[in-house]
Amino acid sequence: MSKTLFITGATSGFGKAIAQRFAKEGNNLIITGRRAERLENLKQELSKKYNIKVLTLCFDVRNESEVNDAIKSLPKEWQNIDVLINNAGLASGLSTLQDGNTQDWNVMIDTNVKGLLYVTHAVLPLLLKSKAPHIINIGSTAGKEVYLKGNIYCATKHAVNAISKALRIDLLEKGVKVTQISPGAAETEFSIVRLHGDEEAAKKLYNGYQPMVADDIANVVHFATTLPKHLCINDLELTSLAQANSYYTYKTE
Repeated sequence: MSKTLFITGATSGFGKAIAQRFAKEGNNLIITGRRAERLENLKQELSKKYNIKVLTLCFDVRNESEVNDAIKSLPKEWQNIDVLINNAGLASGLSTLQDGNTQDWNVMIDTNVKGLLYVTHAVLPLLLKSKAPHIINIGSTAGKEVYLKGNIYCATKHAVNAISKALRIDLLEKGVKVTQISPGAAETEFSIVRLHGDEEAAKKLYNGYQPMVADDIANVVHFATTLPKHLCINDLELTSLAQANSYYTYKTE
C-alpha cells in the first residue's frame, strides 16, 4: 500500500536519493528544499518515471514562518502524511572552536536543530492522522562522539540524537515510530558545502577508501519503513567498511 512522505532537503544528496527510492515503490511525495528549480526537475523526473504524485514546497527550514506557511498551504488531498523524513542538514566550516566563524555556527544550529524542530512541530498534526505514522531523523555518527574541528556540527547532531529520543517518549502513547539514522562518511555535496565550495579539497577527504553514497542511506531509510507495525528501529548507525567511527578510517593512501 502506497504512503505519502514529507521529505526535507530533497534537492540533493540523501534527500534526493530517498525521494527516488520511495518513488520507485509507488509512494507519493511532498519534496521540500530551498532550490525551486531543482525541486521542479525532481518532480518531473519522478512523476513521469514512476507515475506517482509529487508536490513541491520551496522554503528554508531555518525560517519558522516560511515553514508554517508552507505546511498550512498544503491542499486537502496532501494533508494525510504517513512518513516525515527530517533530512535537511549541513556542516559549515571545519575549524577549532577558538578559530570558528560564528556565522557558520548559526547556520548549522538554525538548520540542523531549529529547522528540524520547526518542521516536526508543523507536520505532526497531519502525521497523527495516519494509521501508521513514522518520523525518521537523519542524524550522524557526529551525534555519537565529537571529533577534532567538528565541535558545533557535532553539537547539533548530538541535539538531533536527544530530540529523537525525546520524541519517542513524547509520542509513545500516539503510536508514532521515531527512527534515527546516523550515517558516517558519505560522498555527497556535504563536504563541498562544509568547505564553502572547495570541490578539490572536499574530494580529497574521500581518497584512499570507499565511502558510502546517498543510495546506501536511501535503501536503509526505506527498509526502516517496511517493518511490521509493532516493530521500530529506534537508532541505526551506518558507516562504510573502512570507517570504524568518527575517529578512525582506514585509508590506503
